[in-house]
Amino acid sequence: MKKLNRIIKMRVFWPAVILLLILLFNGIISGGSFFEIKIVDHHLFGRLIDIFRNGSKLMILAIGMTLVLATGGTDISVGSVMAISGAIACSIVSGRLLPGAGGNVAVAILLAILAGIASGAWNGFLVSKIKIQPIVATMILMVAGRGIAQLITRGKIVTINSQAYYFINGGYILSIPFPVFIVAFALVLALLFTRKTAFGMFIEATGCNPVAGSFSGVHVDAVKFLVYTCSGAMAAVAGLIESAGIKGADCNNAGLLIELDAILAVAIGGTSLNGGRFSIPASILGALIIQSITTTVYAVGIAPEITQVIKAVLVIFICLFQSPEFKASLISKIRIRKVA
Repeated sequence: MKKLNRIIKMRVFWPAVILLLILLFNGIISGGSFFEIKIVDHHLFGRLIDIFRNGSKLMILAIGMTLVLATGGTDISVGSVMAISGAIACSIVSGRLLPGAGGNVAVAILLAILAGIASGAWNGFLVSKIKIQPIVATMILMVAGRGIAQLITRGKIVTINSQAYYFINGGYILSIPFPVFIVAFALVLALLFTRKTAFGMFIEATGCNPVAGSFSGVHVDAVKFLVYTCSGAMAAVAGLIESAGIKGADCNNAGLLIELDAILAVAIGGTSLNGGRFSIPASILGALIIQSITTTVYAVGIAPEITQVIKAVLVIFICLFQSPEFKASLISKIRIRKVA
């Protein structure tokens, strides 16, 4: 019994239960075809595979967003950073930018990620050193970022023709889509830094009480700077996956409003928006829940114009289901009715 209670209290338990319920619902309405996985040309295909592939961008963003929210901040610029990353990479691959690089994919990827790191560092500088409110600081890049991306592409949609670059989104290793390996690598790296070093405790200390943390020897400003830099790097990687998927850079639509889904994924995973304790695996499950909801809405055949409304309603129910205060209030009302 104690072991069961310990499992239920784990942060990943309820997100995992919710995800399984959504998948089960899909399996029922599809007559079981939802769980079918086929091998075509030695590649795995199926709706479950599509959820992992299409949700890879959101899962990567959720990793960086978890660290930011755990410090009590927020980052609403990740969509614009994705646009910048894709614009740089596609412009280099197409030869529009740095003609001397010869369309080198490795150079394009490296410079795109460095641009994401620089963008995150800019946000971190505004938040940690200039002391601007996180939502205002990241809003600056959210607005200006797409303009920067437009300047890089000269206001055009840049298309590319590079099988090596397409591999980032459309490639397979051991029959599994390559984006899944990118997510796994980012997840392992984040877990190593947050659970095998003191960095994770520094993040929690910063989020719980930055004043007490600073008196305890935690360099609060440095922690904030690093988490925003990590968020920028994750956004750049997500931008590479998206641009490789559409085979070009669309600065207006790349990552549009995805920052809201990233925040929702972390919230569904149980991380408080006020900062403090966090769970990266739970945030990954939150991202899969959002992607599964999107897949469910399309599978049921709901009109695209009301998809966002349906998704919002479902997210509200999920958040209420996970809220300790809501559950405690509901249980107390049920008990009062029984007594009456």
